[in-house]
Amino acid sequence: MNVLLTGATGFVGRRIGDVLKKKKGFYLTCVVRQPPGEPLGHKLRTNSLEPDADWSDALKGQDVIIHAAARAHILRDEVPDPLAEYRRVNVEGTLNLARQAAQAGVRRFIFVSSIGVNGSVSRKPFTELDKPNPSDFYAQSKWEAEQGLWSVHQETGLEIVIVRPPLVYGPSAPGNFGTLVKWVQRGIPLPLGAIDNDRTFVALDNLVDLIITCIEHPAAANQVFLAGDGQALSTTQLLRGVGSAMGKPARLVPVPAGILMFGARLLGKKDVAQRLLGSLPVDISKARNVLGWEPLLSVEEGLRRCFDSENTF
Repeated sequence: MNVLLTGATGFVGRRIGDVLKKKKGFYLTCVVRQPPGEPLGHKLRTNSLEPDADWSDALKGQDVIIHAAARAHILRDEVPDPLAEYRRVNVEGTLNLARQAAQAGVRRFIFVSSIGVNGSVSRKPFTELDKPNPSDFYAQSKWEAEQGLWSVHQETGLEIVIVRPPLVYGPSAPGNFGTLVKWVQRGIPLPLGAIDNDRTFVALDNLVDLIITCIEHPAAANQVFLAGDGQALSTTQLLRGVGSAMGKPARLVPVPAGILMFGARLLGKKDVAQRLLGSLPVDISKARNVLGWEPLLSVEEGLRRCFDSENTF
């Protein structure tokens, strides 16, 4: 099985490459914009995510593509039109790769999307049947890319698999999880000791295992799957779990969520507060029922591995 992996130096892509190159029966080609210090797979090719990129050399003989590369963060003052930049890379670049893949005879295209396509907050667990409600430019670009991929499928027969993960945590995780870890590590008192929300997260190894399951499973073709650990946590529980895993209990002060949200609105930090105080549960029963997939790790084990030197990379 020849697998082409984009985004091979990213947080998720690097772990996919690390696992796949050790699995028998897979021949991995890693695509990165610039070569890293050490190859991540059997072969290393360079390319770009530009809408007019020529992928012909990288696509020769490939069976499956895992498209984990994306433009994820754009500062508002970095470009005049952030949505246009997200679309240029995440939509036009993705569809350019998919069309060329179909022409080259690639059988399956696995697209790493985002739970943000479903929305940013919900009391009811999100499912694959929910009407999409992207709430930011990044999620909007992912949703538009998904729609474009279904058009490519209808035009060419290329099998499409879409995986939408929530916040991904693991060793040296970037973004929001990395920020939470730093807060706990520094022993900063946090007013998050009484947050009664429900959020689903996904351990890096659980997400990678689901993606790899989708490479060969016949029932994965032309499906959307939501990823997750199968257990929702409150922000308070997550922080306590992080503290327990690193052996440094979180210092949490019980402040009512309503007061925190009110203060955040006054400071113009409503979006930040929503990620800490709002609910975002995810139902992973489709992956379980269709693929027979179960998360490899519990939340406790996933958090423990974040701080286990043997599992860092």
